[in-house]
Amino acid sequence: MNERTLAYLRGRFGDYYRGGAVDQPLDAHAREWGYVPWTEGPGETYVRHNSLLDLGDLDDFLARERPRHVYFSAGRYDDPSEKTMDGKDWQSSDLIFDLDADHLPGTTPDDSYGEMLAACKEALSRLLEFLRDDFAFEDLEIVFSGSRGYHVHVHDDNVQTLDSDARREIVDYVRGIGLEFDALVEEQTVAGSVGRESPASNRYLPTDAGWGKRVHQELLSVMQEVREMDEHEAVPALQEYDGIGQKKAETAYQFAQNRFVEIEEGNLSAHNVFENLAEQFAPAVVADQNAQIDEPVSTDTNRLIRLPGSLHGGSGLVVRPIQADELDAFDPLTDAVPETFSRHDITVDVTAPGTVRLGGDSFTLEEGIHSVPEYVGVFLMTRGRAEKGKE
Repeated sequence: MNERTLAYLRGRFGDYYRGGAVDQPLDAHAREWGYVPWTEGPGETYVRHNSLLDLGDLDDFLARERPRHVYFSAGRYDDPSEKTMDGKDWQSSDLIFDLDADHLPGTTPDDSYGEMLAACKEALSRLLEFLRDDFAFEDLEIVFSGSRGYHVHVHDDNVQTLDSDARREIVDYVRGIGLEFDALVEEQTVAGSVGRESPASNRYLPTDAGWGKRVHQELLSVMQEVREMDEHEAVPALQEYDGIGQKKAETAYQFAQNRFVEIEEGNLSAHNVFENLAEQFAPAVVADQNAQIDEPVSTDTNRLIRLPGSLHGGSGLVVRPIQADELDAFDPLTDAVPETFSRHDITVDVTAPGTVRLGGDSFTLEEGIHSVPEYVGVFLMTRGRAEKGKE
């Protein structure tokens, strides 16, 4: 990045911050603050161990320093400006989840920026299902990271004092790490058997929440397909699964036709073929439906995370907070474009040609001088694909 580009970006980031677009997080004075200034050369200077008292008024600091990146800590401390973590005296931490399209299975370097962000948004939906349905967390802040992913800040009181080991257990759950099938199954005493020397019980998969529900939904889906088949099609289809011979397949088919309600209720004891199938489905369900989070972010009680409302210095897009009811309609390639950079065109010297889809338009640019909307120019410059041209 040459001197002209550096000066231009620093100046325009300052114009954005002078608009007062950033709100302070909760308990801002108890958090550590960090930032990356605009510097020449390929490396970045990471400035941290600041309290808000060190920075001064946040709006004034951002307008004055015009940082490339801005962070604050998930943790709250008695003395956030201390240089050692022990010296800070940790008090509590939000639980943070980070989803990055670069780390999602199935995404490749050949995918477009928009395709990667769409895949990450699907992963975000799975994560939110875990947090809301399985853990009943209520105070969630959803944030587009400004680049390739999303952050979720959990502010519920019951997570604040969890240590790293307890946070690891939550991470393992949403990732499906170490999940054992028997742990998903519930034992229920059969009506009328209480009081017997050995009361009878049935084994059920939960149908309301959790990994048990997810495995049950797969079992239900497969058996619904079986139910709609002719028997001469269904029996061979069931026999493709391990441990299911013709007799078991025929019995399972009859259950699907005549006693489907027991499958809907998750009753694995109705016939042992259903537990056999459910146990086989479990690993694929975990692989397909786990939340592909960046695990160290969630287990680290001292993690610094991007400040919502700030600008991402690697894209020029806003680290945009998103209301839950607006998530489905949210398009980061449009909704995270700063209004500050949407008012006029600028001249850039493109050094890495290609297509940019941003702001609802597509721009295919060859090497050389081009006049483009400023948000496109800023995007290219921050990503090292262009330098600022002379106006």
